[in-house]
Amino acid sequence: MMKKINRSCVIVAFLSTVGLISGCSTDFLEEKQNYGNYTDEIYNDYEGALGRVNYLYSQLLPYNDGSTSNFTWHSTGSADPWSQSTEEYGGFYATSTEFSFVDPTAILTNANVPDYIYGENKNISPYGRIRECNLVKEGIEAGTLPDEEKKELLGQVYFFRAWCYYRLVKLYGGIPIIDYVQNPMVGESGGLDLVVPRSTTKECIDFICKDLQLAVDYLPEGWDTPATNYGRITKGAAKALEGRTRLLYASPLFNRADDQDRWNLAYEVNKAAKEQLAYSLGSVGTNASAWANMFSSYQSSEAVFAALYNNIETGDYAKWNGWENSIRPVNIYGGGGKNTTTQMIDLFPMADGKLPSTSTTYTKLSRSSDYPYDPELFFVNRDPRFYRTFAFPGVRWTSNADLSAGNSDQPLVYPYASGVNYELWSYSWYPDADTKNADNLTGWTADGLGDNTKSVYVRKRTDDYDINKSPLYNFEYSTNKYKRSAAPFMEIRYAEVLLNFAESACGAGKLDEAVQALQEIRERVGYTVDNNYGLDSDLGSDRAKLFSAILYERQIELAYEGKRFEDMRRWMLWDGGEGQSTLNSTWALTGFDGNTCTYLEVQPLNGTRRTGVELRVADNYGYAAKANDKDPLKTASVTRPAALNLMTDVTTTGGTNAIDKLADFYRNSLKRKTTRLDGDPTYTITFQPKYYIIGFKTNMQYNNTQLKQTIGWEDYMNGGAPGTFDPLAE
Repeated sequence: MMKKINRSCVIVAFLSTVGLISGCSTDFLEEKQNYGNYTDEIYNDYEGALGRVNYLYSQLLPYNDGSTSNFTWHSTGSADPWSQSTEEYGGFYATSTEFSFVDPTAILTNANVPDYIYGENKNISPYGRIRECNLVKEGIEAGTLPDEEKKELLGQVYFFRAWCYYRLVKLYGGIPIIDYVQNPMVGESGGLDLVVPRSTTKECIDFICKDLQLAVDYLPEGWDTPATNYGRITKGAAKALEGRTRLLYASPLFNRADDQDRWNLAYEVNKAAKEQLAYSLGSVGTNASAWANMFSSYQSSEAVFAALYNNIETGDYAKWNGWENSIRPVNIYGGGGKNTTTQMIDLFPMADGKLPSTSTTYTKLSRSSDYPYDPELFFVNRDPRFYRTFAFPGVRWTSNADLSAGNSDQPLVYPYASGVNYELWSYSWYPDADTKNADNLTGWTADGLGDNTKSVYVRKRTDDYDINKSPLYNFEYSTNKYKRSAAPFMEIRYAEVLLNFAESACGAGKLDEAVQALQEIRERVGYTVDNNYGLDSDLGSDRAKLFSAILYERQIELAYEGKRFEDMRRWMLWDGGEGQSTLNSTWALTGFDGNTCTYLEVQPLNGTRRTGVELRVADNYGYAAKANDKDPLKTASVTRPAALNLMTDVTTTGGTNAIDKLADFYRNSLKRKTTRLDGDPTYTITFQPKYYIIGFKTNMQYNNTQLKQTIGWEDYMNGGAPGTFDPLAE
């Protein structure tokens, strides 16, 4: 039953893709039934018990929605409230019905803090999901299946119960641990057994890791009969999540004194995860094409814990990934695209791996690049990942879309009948000087983009037709556009496992091992030993500088994958930990030089503003009305150069290549404008000290009178007095 296959197949299937994607079968979810009405006899039959386990897969996998962040809908790279609290997106988000962690005008209290733990609908609440895990666990244990079959099933259940608790503990610290099926009847206890107090954070971390270790013990390295078992959790996936959990507890958020024992344990677990998986990061590919293609591949060697999607139109198993549609420009019938920030554009390394000379974020890292940085020509001589993360005027971004039927609907005529030849020319012009000079006013954009003036788009994780001639989306001009995509979402990929290991090794004093892991990450995108993979030569002797380099690499490698908010929380990067002692005198950082931002020499995000980049026509072309066919460059008969084809055009200058010609076009015809993303110019990012570990909303305390509120938050059960639960106490 647990025969190994050559490669651990640990992608977790969300829904069936049988018949849609060759070589990737997930029959075990196609057989999923409604097991809401069943008897305990179901656990005496392997297929019946398996159906109950499969139900956990369908309910608990990472969900790539992208519109918000809560227990069900994960932060996966969109401009949700978590990502909008980082450098990746601008905007404070707060409205009458929404919330923001960084809006200085809207302070969260126990009345309006997001509810990640209670959930009004018990069937989809976090503890409803935990109860489901406990039901399946106890049913399997009490059943009559052979021990080997029980372990195979229980290993998956333990993983998902740990996954539930991990997602809560990372936000709240200690929470109630319920590891059995509670009897909803009041009974002799008067209902007291239903009211469970909070455990310490350490107890919760240990509980999660115990479940994950049981999963490691019970699960195979790889599954037999991949046609029916492709996508199930394996030892490697469980160990990787345990490594992430131990790293969380070793990080400054919970480890204010820089306790070396926590770092050592995180190192041991993450080292075991790396060795258990023993994956390869794969080939470089042309201009990081292999790196880009892994996000649209079901056979990626990168996937550790991920959700598969399908492009089925309707029915119980229809569940597609909307990312492709959301990032595509509107003139190619996408959802309008996602706007990045000046801060992200200027952050990515140069072609030699060094930081741009104008970067002010990671001041501890060297900027002695061989390539001087010109913000006006931001696309010249950049890290290969830059070109796969962003799209900008003058770059190909192809698809298999037939655009001929819809050209007449566009606000401006544009010359593409087929997505196979699509080029992004997202530059703007203005009706007058006042509009041009105002950072909150915009103009009209070329090639049918109209008033969609993003200029620089998020391109990360796109299913690029130049790379993949068998795209995973179904393009339908009249209805869903690119909405029905079967592209998987990787919650944990092997690069993150290496980065988790590097950070843990650095914390444990194993600096050489941490540097080696960073080198592996960079080698995969084309850097070589010739310049030490673009890394500073003294990283192996400077712990703080190495930590800074690792966090920088995470910010680049994992950009727009929903990871930055968690990294900023773990390292308290909005303010370095200032103000913690005002919440509780014992909360002040005694390690990390008393302030993580000072220690890392990074700029705190608090007190700053995110800005955008808009490429506009140069001043000498004058102004034009916001109307069809008024593009000043076309009026002046300016010839555009050939758009960059990332599969053929080199990304370093050489005098005659395509990127040089595009640079000349920018010099002569375009100017970079800084736009306002964070609203009122008097507002700056303000992440409150108490937000690092959030408190319970009133409904959670109302339904469990034994719950103590977190320090720094108002206690509903105590008349609004300050909370008393200390998530840092052991």
